[in-house]
Amino acid sequence: MNNFLALVQNENMKIYRRVRTWIMFGLLVLLTILFGVLFSLDGGSRRMSAWDALDQLSFLYYLVSIYAAVVAADIVAGEFTWGTIKLLLIRPWTRTKVLLSKMAAVLLFTLAMSVVFFAAALAVAFLIFPNMPSQIFLPGEGPLGRILESLLYSYIDLLVIAAFSFMLSTVFRSSGIAIGLSIFILFAGNIFTMLFNPVRYPWAKYLLFANMDLGQYRGGQIGPAGMTLGFSAAILAAYVLLFLAVAWLVFKKRDVAA
Repeated sequence: MNNFLALVQNENMKIYRRVRTWIMFGLLVLLTILFGVLFSLDGGSRRMSAWDALDQLSFLYYLVSIYAAVVAADIVAGEFTWGTIKLLLIRPWTRTKVLLSKMAAVLLFTLAMSVVFFAAALAVAFLIFPNMPSQIFLPGEGPLGRILESLLYSYIDLLVIAAFSFMLSTVFRSSGIAIGLSIFILFAGNIFTMLFNPVRYPWAKYLLFANMDLGQYRGGQIGPAGMTLGFSAAILAAYVLLFLAVAWLVFKKRDVAA
């Protein structure tokens, strides 16, 4: 167990030693502040409460998904790109432990990025906007609970994308290819959903991107073609297990002698 924790610590050090990581955190906080100021300059401070502003700033969480995809797509492929994979595998650790430590480091990064984003958005909302009655949330409706619920749905989507990017990172030796494909899939998801609508094609409800938007089930609502929150959660879990299984199989069999 101590060996595994040391592996996870090592992977975290690799992530946070890179200037790219701190640029990601800096841009996330800076853009959150910038959009908060822009909302207030547009008259939002007179029309928008702090909770409303926090809800509006939540759209920037998409940046966290992009950053998570980049880190997950690079964490294994980058070892091949820089030629450090041999140094990692000659140590007395199984490939399974090495791969699990990398996935754990990605998960910890997504949690850290999510916490920083929420803290920045919360601070900006309550420092710039007044704590007056909300214009978005109904009376008696807890705005914090609704916002956290939305972020939770977004975080689950983020985890699925991170697992997919992680799989690509093990399949491709080039981190550039893995990152490029991950970003493409992230942005092309809505296009695939429109092309293969479950209402027109019943089989499409088993596709990944048709189940990504868990927010559509808020309040017990039913999705297209009778899809439910439980159904979509089960489909996403199956895809994540598939991605991780492919990543494990490829990494176990990969020849690093060349």
